[in-house]
Amino acid sequence: MVTMDRAVRFVHYSPAKLSVPTVEPARRQWGPWNFVGFWIADSFNINTWMISSSMIVAGLSWWQSWLCVWIGYTIAACFIVSTGRIGATYHIGFPVVARSSFGIWGCLWPVFNRAAMACVWYGVQSWIGGNCVKLMVASIWPSFKDLGGSKNTMAASSGTNTMDFVAFFLFWFCSLPAIWFPVHKIRHLFTVKAYVVPVAGFAFFGWTIHRAGGIGPIVHQPATVSGSKLAWAFVSGVMSSIANFATLIVNDPDFSRFAQKPRDQLWSQLIAIPCGFAFTSFIGIIVSSSSMVLFKKTIWNPLDLLDEFLKQGGSGNRAGVFFIATAFSLAQLGTNIAANSVSAGTDMTALVPRFINIRRGGYICAAVGLAMCPWNLLKDSNNFTTYLSAYSVFLSSIAGVMISDYYFVRLGYLQIKDLYSAKKTGPYFYTFGVHWRGYAAYISGILINVVGFAGAIGRTVPTGARYIYRLNFFAGFIVSAGAYYLLCRFFPVPACSDRWMEVGEDISEVRLADDTIDNYDIEKAPQSAKDRKGYSGATEY
Repeated sequence: MVTMDRAVRFVHYSPAKLSVPTVEPARRQWGPWNFVGFWIADSFNINTWMISSSMIVAGLSWWQSWLCVWIGYTIAACFIVSTGRIGATYHIGFPVVARSSFGIWGCLWPVFNRAAMACVWYGVQSWIGGNCVKLMVASIWPSFKDLGGSKNTMAASSGTNTMDFVAFFLFWFCSLPAIWFPVHKIRHLFTVKAYVVPVAGFAFFGWTIHRAGGIGPIVHQPATVSGSKLAWAFVSGVMSSIANFATLIVNDPDFSRFAQKPRDQLWSQLIAIPCGFAFTSFIGIIVSSSSMVLFKKTIWNPLDLLDEFLKQGGSGNRAGVFFIATAFSLAQLGTNIAANSVSAGTDMTALVPRFINIRRGGYICAAVGLAMCPWNLLKDSNNFTTYLSAYSVFLSSIAGVMISDYYFVRLGYLQIKDLYSAKKTGPYFYTFGVHWRGYAAYISGILINVVGFAGAIGRTVPTGARYIYRLNFFAGFIVSAGAYYLLCRFFPVPACSDRWMEVGEDISEVRLADDTIDNYDIEKAPQSAKDRKGYSGATEY
């Protein structure tokens, strides 16, 4: 067992001993119902509504869209519990899990990739949250909309207007305090969100049905496509649902590591994810379908539908829009913290542990989200779905390598001590700290989709490549997982087991030091002048 001073120095000094250590028993506070509440809270967000509504725009009927949702999110849940089991068993996060399959130093690229995606997604979710704030303010002060018209001071080339940007900035700024709190202390936010937001969703659902003259005119609308176009629209709907979980599939260990027991994350996530997201999507599908009845056009963004209600005036409409938009703002806040800022912060801690902790990483994520002009990704449903499919290409390959490594190559066996070691003789150091098998498989998973992606953004490509790209997540995952397994069979890797063996709790002797060294709520300064050299004070929180 290393000494206290040395342990602190290692955590802050060496990138191989990152400030994302195993979670000690005192902080394993997530039981099954915490996971259920987390996913119910996460499911109620505008992004989920927009994905399901985009299926209506693509030409599917309401029941076909809902079937896509059930299939897609059930598959996503299976992926989630697959990666989540690693974190729940060994109580380590994604940056540490990735070392097993990509190498001690090689893991930095997948971690950076995931962090970059989280930053982009933070901006997108913040922009959607800003639209909620816009409706809230306009409900109280209708003159606020003048900033989007006669009093707009932003150039047309900016892609937005003063009203939308001010609302976006207000949501972004008000979200900053929530980033301050540690992961294990924000679970109550998801509990509050799980109670408040569904009520608003039900209210919006009932309101639109009432205005449309009942659910009959809505559900009797047929699909607007048929034949092969219908089949591929259905496939695209399923893939969009899975793509919505691409980032969470990769980094679920960041949350499941707080599970009290490994089984606590299994059925709770396997049931809560498809049920919660299917329920939310059903509301979005019906609400989107009602827009055709009410306004003779398909409105894929539920906030745009609320805006149409607001334009009709009346104190009742204004009050209804205000309360629903307020609840949706809370939904966006919870989703942004859980799915983006925490994940980005954890990943950045792994990348630059001497200078960044989860809290600082969360604020960097917020800054990038502000600077990336997210409104350009949400101009229409085509831009939105293209973006979803694009980032799933990269993350599906990472997920394929990780799952293949844990379940099929190592059979559940990890040597935690060596995952925190940069020794050249360590089993996870591979070649100069990079696992070439993992990267070869990762690149293979990306290449299968590259040509199809070019077609998705307007290039002329073979028809076959377009079809493969429509199955982008599966294509990337299967190719990368299969390639990794075969490479490890032909070129065996160390630290494997010949039978299923998860040592799990048997890690007490391989922690860096006593359980008190975890860098969450305390910051331990080195005791000697030698130790203070290069010490940044960076802690996990």
